Amino acid sequence: MSDSPQWFDEEAGPIVRPYALIRGRTHSSGDAFDLVATVRAVGDPPPGELGPEQQLILRAARGPISVADLAVELDLPVGVVRVLLGDLRDQGLISVTSSSAGGARSNERILKEVINGLRAL
Repeated sequence: MSDSPQWFDEEAGPIVRPYALIRGRTHSSGDAFDLVATVRAVGDPPPGELGPEQQLILRAARGPISVADLAVELDLPVGVVRVLLGDLRDQGLISVTSSSAGGARSNERILKEVINGLRAL
């Protein structure tokens, strides 16, 4: 048995579980974020008030980026990223553009065509 605490990994350093980043919350305030929703940074945060993950989100969102891409960029679960995005939205630091209902219809049509094409193989 080693003398180091279980929350410490010699290769990675201190480990912070994703739920600790969002203080155990599982939902953000307001609407849920779709995986393909586009996020863009729109404001400057007050210095020192944001955590490192939120600062990374703002840097990545200088140009439009999807929620799914942000999760990959930060190497965090999508649920955690959604809660962090909700906090940033509440502070007026990001804008989120979701796909419209009409877009969902065309996506459904495209998916059906892809499935039919795969079945034909």
